[in-house]
Amino acid sequence: MAAAATAAVAYMAFSSFHLSSSVFVRPSLSCRNLRTIPSIRCSISSPSREFNISFGSGGKETPKEKLVSEDSAKQDQGLLQSSSHPLFIPWIVRDEGGNLTLQMTPPTRFIHAMADTKTTSMVATKKKKPTKAFALSPEPKHSKAARRFYNANFRDPPQRLSKVLAAAGVASRRSSEELIFEGRVTVNGSVCKTPQTRVDPARDVIYVNGRRLAKKLPPKVYFALNKPKGYICSCGEKESKSVISLFDDYLKNWDRRNPGLPKPRLFTVGRLDVATTGLIIVTNDGDFAQRLSHPSSNLSKEYIATIDGSVNKRHFIAISEGTVIEGIQCTPDSVELLPQQPNVLRPRLRIVVHEGRNHEVREIIKNAGLELHSLKRVRIGGFRLPSDLGLGEHVELEQKALKSLGGN
Repeated sequence: MAAAATAAVAYMAFSSFHLSSSVFVRPSLSCRNLRTIPSIRCSISSPSREFNISFGSGGKETPKEKLVSEDSAKQDQGLLQSSSHPLFIPWIVRDEGGNLTLQMTPPTRFIHAMADTKTTSMVATKKKKPTKAFALSPEPKHSKAARRFYNANFRDPPQRLSKVLAAAGVASRRSSEELIFEGRVTVNGSVCKTPQTRVDPARDVIYVNGRRLAKKLPPKVYFALNKPKGYICSCGEKESKSVISLFDDYLKNWDRRNPGLPKPRLFTVGRLDVATTGLIIVTNDGDFAQRLSHPSSNLSKEYIATIDGSVNKRHFIAISEGTVIEGIQCTPDSVELLPQQPNVLRPRLRIVVHEGRNHEVREIIKNAGLELHSLKRVRIGGFRLPSDLGLGEHVELEQKALKSLGGN
């Protein structure tokens, strides 16, 4: 009810306002060559609380504007003199008694509220873009001295041309030397016929048979292969059953796994006879292969030999004494007769050697008067052939396995 009464009083107050179209006042502010600001006149009649508001037009007076009553003109002039401002805004204020009153100044509480408010700048500030928390920082630019120190201490030094060609997969070391002697290799635009020439593939421009050698050499890879019977350890292209042919699927998917890198040229570390099965190392690291296959490495190799017929004490003594191969006495490190298994009727011998001579185990068994049925290599150094690795399958060697083989 109180809200309704308040709304009714406000409606009656506003309904008592009316614009007087017959009374106008000339604008009190005018400036040359500027638009004049119209003034507002208010007339109040105290008995009925009625007041009139009229707006001045700023232009020339019309005949109607001259018809102004003297009383209204005097009243308007009194209002203008009472205030220094040319613009009058009436304020309808409710007093303490609840009555609506009309006054020419704002209420006190309104002035205090305007003074307490905080002014904000109208200048639009640029919003900062949110920074990404995980933005990648640019790579630091090293000084020339730092790069020179890195190249001198950590960068791979220049290598022999024949070795670089072999590492890039062009051909074997010996075949690469033949290509160099034939003048089919150029270095920085000049024919090079010296295999010992030191080159850096990242800096030198090398062409072989008209095709440029890649700047990046293929990464070093190391595999343990369970060689099946009937495969030979040769990298020749004419050999149909080479051990390297077992890696055809791996090399076909090389570009997908290693985009931008040339394919490695794989070869075996040492050799196994075509009839011998078991563990053999395949890699593209020539230095690693040289260390493992050289007799000075003294890596022990363990074989399981299956014998046709029976084995007695005399045979053990003959095997332990060894035999002469290529003018060198080859003696096995140990010989052991393995327990007979239910599914294997033939006797089996475990023979460990370290010389690594060609056909060494076969010659020792033959010299003892025994007939060999099958031969399998199961260990090289500290690395043993995985029991779950099937014939013809390979597994990539990890760092721990490489250390057991004598690698860095």
